[in-house]
Amino acid sequence: VQLQASGGGQVQPGGSLRLSCAASGISSRYTVAWFRQAPGKEREFVAASFRNTNIYYADAVKGRFTLSRDNAKNTVWLQMNSLKPEDTAIYYCAADARLTMSSIRIVNQYDYWGQGTQVTVSS
Repeated sequence: VQLQASGGGQVQPGGSLRLSCAASGISSRYTVAWFRQAPGKEREFVAASFRNTNIYYADAVKGRFTLSRDNAKNTVWLQMNSLKPEDTAIYYCAADARLTMSSIRIVNQYDYWGQGTQVTVSS
């Protein structure tokens, strides 16, 4: 399994970005998620597509971020709207085939990670 995240950049508060995660070696039974890590903070859950069924979001991004997935293209996107300075972080995509719903928000449950893409929200 290989994951490659892209699409990060710098944007003003209130702006939008769309991140992409190109995945190889996965199937629809994989959970694919986005996490982020701000300077000096622990990596935290953002959103996940649980085995291509339901999608879950962290409370901090609910209503602003949208995760979408296209298994035919092996790609997962994270559309981020109404960005805030506190959204500044390195964003990582992750995948794993063994997760249960109770574990999708836990960093160390994922075996496969992309390299991360920087998102900076600043005026």
